[in-house]
Amino acid sequence: MPIDPDFPKNHQVIGKHMHSDGEHYHFVWGPGRAGVEAAENEEVKAAYSQRGEEIVPLGVHGTMVAIDWDSCVADGACIEACPVQVFQWYRTENDVPAVDLTNATSAGTGSTVKDERKDYTDKADPIREHDCIWCMACVSVCPPQAVKVDQSSLEFHEKESGTFNEALSKGSAPPPHAH
Repeated sequence: MPIDPDFPKNHQVIGKHMHSDGEHYHFVWGPGRAGVEAAENEEVKAAYSQRGEEIVPLGVHGTMVAIDWDSCVADGACIEACPVQVFQWYRTENDVPAVDLTNATSAGTGSTVKDERKDYTDKADPIREHDCIWCMACVSVCPPQAVKVDQSSLEFHEKESGTFNEALSKGSAPPPHAH
């Protein structure tokens, strides 16, 4: 099953993955899904086994640029296709179980080279979601269809951030102030 196209409506925020610049972050949406692509992939299963880690539901990292970490099989096509390095291999910066990235901080110093993943437990992390230019290259190349890029999801990000402005989103002027 590819990423749920309506994940912001069908899931809730379970974490906030911060960028160490203190300004940027992306949400982690859950609950995750068990028994989908990553859990069924032989290379992924072998890599988890070799590390002595369990495959657990992880959820979706990002909102406007979203990667379903339960579908991601560490192919790296999205990393290679992205012209502005939105993604990094998370383990090349923080070599911890993926579940530990739900509420973590990363500097974005991980590898942006397809073949530099640590192993098949690694995941493409949209650490620079804010740099996306909406070219959709990552969406078209992902074998398990784990990526969704949608500018209109900004509304969900802003609502979760507490920065959503209903009047601005509808293109109307704010109500006049009463005197």
